[in-house]
Amino acid sequence: MESAETTADDLIRLVKAYNPKTNEDLIRAAFAFGAEMHEGQYRHSGLPYFTHPVAVAAILTEQQLDDATLITALLHDTVEDTKASYADVEKRFGREVAELVDGVTKLTNLQLNSSETKQAENFRKLFMAMSKDLRVILVKLADRLHNMRTIKAMRPDKQGQKARETMDIYAPLAGRMGMQWMREELEDLAFRVLNPEGRASIIRRFITLQRETGDVIQRITGDMRVELDKAGVEAEVFGRAKKPYSIWRKMEEKEQSFGRLSDIYGFRVIVENEEDCYRALGAIHQRWRAVPGRFKDYISQPKSNGYRSIHTTVSGRDGKRVEVQIRTGQMHDVAETGVAAHWSYRDGVRSKNPFAVDPAKWIAQLTEQFDAEENHEDFLEAVKLEMYADKVFCFTPKGDVVKLPRGATPIDFAYAIHTRIGNAVVGAKVDHMRVPLWTRIKNGQSVEIITAQGQTPQVTWLDIATTGKAKTAIRRSLREVDRDRFIKLGQELARSAFAHVGKRVTDKVLRTAAKNMRLDSAEEVLARLGSSELTGREVVRAVYADLAPRKGDHIDKERAVIGLEPGQSFDRAPCCTPLPGERIVGITFRGKGVTVHAIDCDRLSIYEDQPERWLDLRWHEGNHPAVYEAALDITLGNGAGILGRICTLIGEASANISDLHFIERRPDFYRLLIYVELRDIAHLHSLMLTLEAESEVAQISRYRNKDLPEEADAQGSPRRQDH
Repeated sequence: MESAETTADDLIRLVKAYNPKTNEDLIRAAFAFGAEMHEGQYRHSGLPYFTHPVAVAAILTEQQLDDATLITALLHDTVEDTKASYADVEKRFGREVAELVDGVTKLTNLQLNSSETKQAENFRKLFMAMSKDLRVILVKLADRLHNMRTIKAMRPDKQGQKARETMDIYAPLAGRMGMQWMREELEDLAFRVLNPEGRASIIRRFITLQRETGDVIQRITGDMRVELDKAGVEAEVFGRAKKPYSIWRKMEEKEQSFGRLSDIYGFRVIVENEEDCYRALGAIHQRWRAVPGRFKDYISQPKSNGYRSIHTTVSGRDGKRVEVQIRTGQMHDVAETGVAAHWSYRDGVRSKNPFAVDPAKWIAQLTEQFDAEENHEDFLEAVKLEMYADKVFCFTPKGDVVKLPRGATPIDFAYAIHTRIGNAVVGAKVDHMRVPLWTRIKNGQSVEIITAQGQTPQVTWLDIATTGKAKTAIRRSLREVDRDRFIKLGQELARSAFAHVGKRVTDKVLRTAAKNMRLDSAEEVLARLGSSELTGREVVRAVYADLAPRKGDHIDKERAVIGLEPGQSFDRAPCCTPLPGERIVGITFRGKGVTVHAIDCDRLSIYEDQPERWLDLRWHEGNHPAVYEAALDITLGNGAGILGRICTLIGEASANISDLHFIERRPDFYRLLIYVELRDIAHLHSLMLTLEAESEVAQISRYRNKDLPEEADAQGSPRRQDH
């Protein structure tokens, strides 16, 4: 539908095929109005400009959408690019269409930019634009699809920019909305621009493969039909080769060559009802071997956009794998149009598809965690987690299903149930066993949350949570509950950060920082600084952009940790010996100060039931002296001068050796612990890389003593225990 000859009659014929009751006169009026407004305007290709809105409307007829959406497509550029006004459109076509056209116009003016720093802002704007009426984004996606189909007419630099934006923003959004066909086509059109050689090489290999193996699709489709007939299942079977970009991504993810990649063909089995889905699955698994770990049942556990289907991968006698999706006709409609199924027509009436998701609820679910206070980086992190994460399904003690991203923890589970439960969590049981809060939940596990009155979220939870909803709720709660404490801590951090660059922190300085960081007040800067949402360096940079911390300024060991009460002393835990730069938490010991642990230290589970003893701490930013001891577990070849060479390398890396302890001596190798004094975690990583490169070093790792008695924590000294 991209030629200049597409007429109003052609378009109406497309609409009437699925909606005979369409308001033909209104569509003709919109066609005539759009053609008149765009008169004299041309595209890069030389075609009249109005061919583009018509093509966008035609794309939307493929999704069987309602008249208002199609009229919006025909008029979507009139308010922006012609003399037509919002009032003109409202007068002729009604408020609904006018608001939709206005929404698309605003989206077009968003100045989306696909660079990482802008991405968060883009997603926020997209979601806000969608929240009023999702059809705005449907028109925008169809608009982008037609522009990508005709991208060759654009300037080369513009092509690259549009393709990157499509790959980063619009294609994932189409996928998230359940419009898988559109996601695939957008990705492939962008791939054609961004990596034409890669795409061409995959197509060449496809042609070679077909020459060698014949028409695999026809053969397998025929075999499947035979098996389903035998089982008495009425079904349609469709096969296709995956899109070049989809194959390229698989090759990248699995680091496999095309020849070793197996599931490059996909098959769809469309059956009458849900029961037939499972009967078809049985018939296919009886004939072909199922590939372990590749079975997903989205019928009993649908995706949030309404997608339902059974996925399985089977392998034939030649070892080649094929992916099979089994679903009913109604499920297929939702799988093709996703959230758009809510507006689509079937046999002349608005579709009453029981699987279609209410778009308002879908958007509300997606955006509920993004309150206006959150900064853009938090927003992007949450959106990316929500858009791209694989899911795990777990259960409440009552057997209700909770869907979470892979890698989620009991904290995420608690917030998924209710923010109030998340805020009060003190412990968790997985499959009736008590577990630490940072445990990763696996598919099928039962999770029970233990809460306590008076509990409030800890800063360390931000490192443990993985879902956008949990992180947003934790940050909000931290700001509300601990605001005074954070402001106080923020004042100390700000004073210290500005002192590092030889400046004093005043109210005026903080107000300037707030203005430059687009925050409401100086108090808000301090609160965010205290709650770890801003760093001292960022606040200094907001006021004195050219000032960096002065080299050679070392932070005293006594004030290296921030978050302690005045006069409170600390020791590093001997089990994990945390270094500056690592995430840390403090455990208080009455009369003995605070013991500082690394956030991932196994021994923290001892104190799981004593939240009142936990302190949110962080290392001071800046230059630390090389006085923090850590142990390296090294296995060396047993040759002359090797140990001397290792000691020299350590010295050259500005790390002092404080002790050596031999663990094993063999004729051909020996293993020892070398205790070194370091500046920070970066110093450790740099030293380990240097030693790893040495040919006689067979193995090197950081040594942590997990077997210390509990009272050793209170000693706080990293001196040697039995190894």
